[in-house]
Amino acid sequence: MEATSRRILELFDQLERESIDLHTFLEFVGGNPPSAREAVLDAISQMVKKGLLRESGRSDFYERTEDGRLEVVSPREITLYTREGCHLCEEAKAAIQLLVPEFGATLHEVDIDDDPVLHDRYTNDVPVVFLGSKMVAQHRLDPAQLRRQLQLLKK
Repeated sequence: MEATSRRILELFDQLERESIDLHTFLEFVGGNPPSAREAVLDAISQMVKKGLLRESGRSDFYERTEDGRLEVVSPREITLYTREGCHLCEEAKAAIQLLVPEFGATLHEVDIDDDPVLHDRYTNDVPVVFLGSKMVAQHRLDPAQLRRQLQLLKK
């Protein structure tokens, strides 16, 4: 991924915001040179087309999509896509929570019913588990397999 695009996606975590306005992107990522500002505008346009960003309801504001978050996620972050009332999701979460402290990982839980794209993508497949940006489980989590994958990251 191009450095400008990566900086744009990482800015959401840096500023701890759900949406960011165009002026902020230009200030933090582009700087003053016109060529740098143009690069930011081009990168935003491309990321919207790729589904990594989406326009917010407010003028000149953008939100990072879940796909955009996965582009810059830490390799030790475990993302659990879940929904309310899913007993397999609860089992997966319990197993993950046992591994998180052992490997210095983090758990990011996402309710697919809060995002129409994720709902359409995973409605019949939860739980879905990603380690970093790689899907490692769907329907059922094998804790031993996740442990092995986390051990590989320690090396």
